[in-house]
Amino acid sequence: MHDRIVEQVEELVRCLAPGEYRTAAALARAVADTTGGRPDAYGTWAWYPWSGRLVHVLPEADFRLVRSDRNRDKITRAQQQSLFGRRIGVVGLSVGSSAALTCAMEGVGGSFRLADFDRLSLSNLNRLRAGVHELGLEKTVLCARRMYELDPYLDIELHRGGLTEDSIGDFFAVEGGGLDILIEECDTPWVKVAAREHARRLGVPVLMDTNDRGLLDVERFDTEPARPLFHGLIGDTTSEELRELDGAGTIRLLLRMVDEQRLSPAMIDALPRVGRTLSSWPQLASGVMLGAALATDTARRILLGEPVPSGRYCVDLDVLVPAASGSPSDRTTAQPVGARPGAAG
Repeated sequence: MHDRIVEQVEELVRCLAPGEYRTAAALARAVADTTGGRPDAYGTWAWYPWSGRLVHVLPEADFRLVRSDRNRDKITRAQQQSLFGRRIGVVGLSVGSSAALTCAMEGVGGSFRLADFDRLSLSNLNRLRAGVHELGLEKTVLCARRMYELDPYLDIELHRGGLTEDSIGDFFAVEGGGLDILIEECDTPWVKVAAREHARRLGVPVLMDTNDRGLLDVERFDTEPARPLFHGLIGDTTSEELRELDGAGTIRLLLRMVDEQRLSPAMIDALPRVGRTLSSWPQLASGVMLGAALATDTARRILLGEPVPSGRYCVDLDVLVPAASGSPSDRTTAQPVGARPGAAG
């Protein structure tokens, strides 16, 4: 059992009235007034069955006010309240788990739908925040546990079989509130295309971090309902055409999706070797964390109504923090390169 409710209430009253409670006696009176003199009966007891922990926390509104207080005023309280009312979908929970966790940590979204069919393996631990005691655990479950430990009031819906023809409709269901934004981080071409087909039809913006050279895709299907998938880079390819795609075809299509010319030399060299001399394409923890930051920051700005345009943005640390001499300002490549709606790939 973990009970630090008095300290949380102290933080609450200080957040509501900074500088007002200057003595211990004044603070104690404020705590007593807030809890009615019964701190043990105040708030919520959150039970975490996977760890056997019972944790005493503030009521939902107060909990979120305190937990997000240090966001102010990079995010105002009104903006934060708006963000907590949004639902975010995340597909693919190796790279995507970091994005989901960062969104939850920053308070970008109060409801989430998580989709992945896979389980945690040892080779995932180079980029996924987990412990060896969690090997074999479903990635959806692992991610949800981390998120609930940040905020027990989150609404998290798990799609433990990933996205299939039978389940994708449920993932994008609008009954009870549809997705406000999708973060797509999976490896399967059919899922990548089918998810965008659904998102475009429903007007859901899509973000994708490629985990290479800080590459972030923004597809504003909410404001551009006729926008071609992947900025037109795959032409008129549909998910229906990808049902029986083989390994070589998968690599070719993925290279078109990410625009091979914009990949790092190491990634370009690695992709044709996947399944022969490499077990899978390389991914680094630093790249995953950068991608999570880019996705969260961009999702927040889109959800708050800022004019974030569609495009492909490259935040390449090898360029921004160069090893060779030269002006970083001359080497920056972070700029939109997306096709206009209707453009062909």
